[in-house]
Amino acid sequence: MYEVEAMKEIDYGATGVQEVLQNVAFIMSTVAMDCPLDRGFGIELVVDRPLPILKAMYSARVVGAVNQFEPRAVIEAIEITGDAEQGIFKAKVQVSVNGE
Repeated sequence: MYEVEAMKEIDYGATGVQEVLQNVAFIMSTVAMDCPLDRGFGIELVVDRPLPILKAMYSARVVGAVNQFEPRAVIEAIEITGDAEQGIFKAKVQVSVNGE
C-alpha cells in the first residue's frame, strides 16, 4: 500500500506503479472544470461546509474520480486533516495498485 498526497511535481518519465501513484496525485490536485479538453476530469469543489461534512463529501468524490480516471488504483483509506477556522484541509490517500 502506498500513501499519496496532492501533486507537487510531475515526473514525465514515470512508469508502472509510480505512474499510477502520480495519476492519483494529479486527480486529487485537479479541480473539475479546470482541464480545457476534459471538463469532467478532477474533483468537484467542496467549499463552505463544516469539516465533518467536507471530509465525507471530499472522500466520496476522490474515490469516484480515481475509480473513473485511474482504474488501476484502489483507494484503501483516506485521511483528511484540517483547520476549520482557517478553512484549510489536507488529504492523504492510501492506495494499492491492481496487478502488483
